[in-house]
Amino acid sequence: MSSNEHSIRINGLGKRYEIYATSRNRLKQFIIPALQRLTGHQSSCYYQEFWALQDISFEIRKGEAFGIVGRNGSGKSTLLQLIAGTLTPTVGTVETHGRIAALLELGSGFNPEFTGRENVYLNAMLLGMTHDEVDARFDNIAAFADIGDYLDQPVKTYSSGMLVRLAFAVQVQIEPDILIVDEALAVGDALFQKRCYSRIEKLLSDGVTLLFVSHDQESVRTLTHRSILLKGGRAVSMGTSSQVLLAYRKLLHEEESAYFAQVIPELPAKRLTLPATPEETAEQSSLDTIPGRTDQLSFGDGGIEVVSVKTFNRGGEPSTVFYPGDLIRIRVDCTSRIETDRINVGIRIRNREGIKIYSWGTLNQDMQILAGIREGDVFWKRKIHAGEQFHVWLECDCTLGSNLYEIQASVTYEEKPNYTAQRMLHWMDEATFFQTLMRQEEYFFGGLCDLRMNARW
Repeated sequence: MSSNEHSIRINGLGKRYEIYATSRNRLKQFIIPALQRLTGHQSSCYYQEFWALQDISFEIRKGEAFGIVGRNGSGKSTLLQLIAGTLTPTVGTVETHGRIAALLELGSGFNPEFTGRENVYLNAMLLGMTHDEVDARFDNIAAFADIGDYLDQPVKTYSSGMLVRLAFAVQVQIEPDILIVDEALAVGDALFQKRCYSRIEKLLSDGVTLLFVSHDQESVRTLTHRSILLKGGRAVSMGTSSQVLLAYRKLLHEEESAYFAQVIPELPAKRLTLPATPEETAEQSSLDTIPGRTDQLSFGDGGIEVVSVKTFNRGGEPSTVFYPGDLIRIRVDCTSRIETDRINVGIRIRNREGIKIYSWGTLNQDMQILAGIREGDVFWKRKIHAGEQFHVWLECDCTLGSNLYEIQASVTYEEKPNYTAQRMLHWMDEATFFQTLMRQEEYFFGGLCDLRMNARW
């Protein structure tokens, strides 16, 4: 890819920090190794190495939206600072083309003693704008920040939300070629976040390159085309955002399972395992990485497997097309090799754009029954036997707008009937798909779902 086609090129990037046990060791490192090299002796080392980032390489095309995901401490912020130029790499290179606007830390570049108005001019001029350019855009900056009279108050009196409003308002007015957004937007209220995301989408449509970091997986899926997953400073997955987010969920699941295995080791031994023969051990090994089409789309501790998910119409016939007012019947078929109870079978529905429309499971109904809101048998109390094949029907009226929808399915072990102590036995992405259409002349509405409004006059 030529330099004319990409905004960011990272090659073999790494950042190392030197950790000193005492300030005396820091002074020794500054003096003694230099003297040893002068006298021809081998240099001593008085620090421990910590690599916050190692061997990172990727390219981002101009106008592309690229996501960075990972747990806290995985190296996300370090990578952003290296790209923004506020940190110097230990090894490797960072090549960027165009003006960069970076929203990395709340109020970075702001003087707490200055007013918001004074900081707008200071920050914008540090970013390369002239005083006249700031004058011309000041009203737009003030309107976007929408902090009222606080604009003429010292920044040290601002809340974190007000601070990020002003910082983001300045950054997006410099007309960047590359916009870097860290988790800072998470502190804003819902209305401001909506305004920010609308502005980001406008910048993307104008050809601005976006580098986006967030723990909100739906935001990453919606805003970005490709993503990278970091763990311990290294890249463990890179590809389309949906692929990387699945790898991220697998990573979170593995770490959560390891945590619960330490905290409540009796849980899997007591409820989720049986004495295993060699044949069963081999079977369990194959179950943990569910074979077939879903190799890259499923994960879980195993024990109970989602075998298939199918959609049916009101008459019980298989159907993948529905209209408003139809009954959608979803059948989740499962098989178990363990004896247990406290099981929840659930689904998540997403539209073509990757937005989560709805999630629900048998436990949601059980909670209503246990609370006395509705009547019925509690599935959570049902005994599941080893070797049993069973299915669950989930039904709803079709109130969805015209779109293509994906169904994700899961089987979880719920220690308590309230989603507070959950273990994922099997999760399946892209379990099945269905489509909703409109009969334009009979019944029509716009948007994600039908609110079933009525008009009165």
